[in-house]
Amino acid sequence: MERASDPFFWIEAGGARLRARWLCPGDAPEEPVLVFLHEGLGCIELWRDFPARLCACLGLRGLVYDRVGYGGSDPLKAPRTPRYLHEQAEEVLPQVLAASGIAAPVLFGHSDGGTIALLFAAAFPDRPRALVVEAAHVFVEERSLAGIRSAVAAYRHGDLAARLARYHGDKTDATFWAWAATWLSPPFRDWNIEAELRRISAPTLVIQGEADEYGTQLQVEAICRGVAGPAEAHLLPQCAHVPHLQAQQQVLRLTRRFLERHLGPLRPAPPPAPES
Repeated sequence: MERASDPFFWIEAGGARLRARWLCPGDAPEEPVLVFLHEGLGCIELWRDFPARLCACLGLRGLVYDRVGYGGSDPLKAPRTPRYLHEQAEEVLPQVLAASGIAAPVLFGHSDGGTIALLFAAAFPDRPRALVVEAAHVFVEERSLAGIRSAVAAYRHGDLAARLARYHGDKTDATFWAWAATWLSPPFRDWNIEAELRRISAPTLVIQGEADEYGTQLQVEAICRGVAGPAEAHLLPQCAHVPHLQAQQQVLRLTRRFLERHLGPLRPAPPPAPES
């Protein structure tokens, strides 16, 4: 796909137009490429400067994009199903990679994005070079549901709706309720992908905050126990659901060390210019 002077460009995937952005530090090689997969209420901007910092730290190119319903991408066109994470991993993400010319990505996924990364690696075990997953879920636990109920209360009675609207615009209601209602629905209570993890052969780095309000260390243990490839886990103290912002230097350091161990030496690149 052509790289325009505008930092954002469009990808057609899953029957929708998705907003995306390349991150290209210095003279980064063409491969491997970091692909960032955002959380259940996230978008490009909500990553803040972390993707640029990680690309600079590793000397690698990166791709970050908004899934359908989020940020600058098209709105949701149909009700979300309990298989929405599988659909993103097995149908949409392969189209994003094909449109972007990425054959063997390094996937960095947060929360829902971490689960999508795992499901992609399970469906296409020969594709990813490595996985870094933060606060990913592989089954539903009560802490996850309690965290979502708290988010619903903040959306109804606090300022969460207004804060999300700054990023998702008039899609905010549909996006929030698609996420919350799916996770809180009775059919989703038995959602579990542990059996699929055994198909993952890519090296996997699993990161979670000890105070994560949406999951316990049981998620980390299940991922490390379940994958077939090498796995490394880190529970970060004094950190909640967003390690790449709440413990950024640790995440940068752990990710670089992990990828050098499995991919070989990485070339450092100059730090990114401050975003305007």
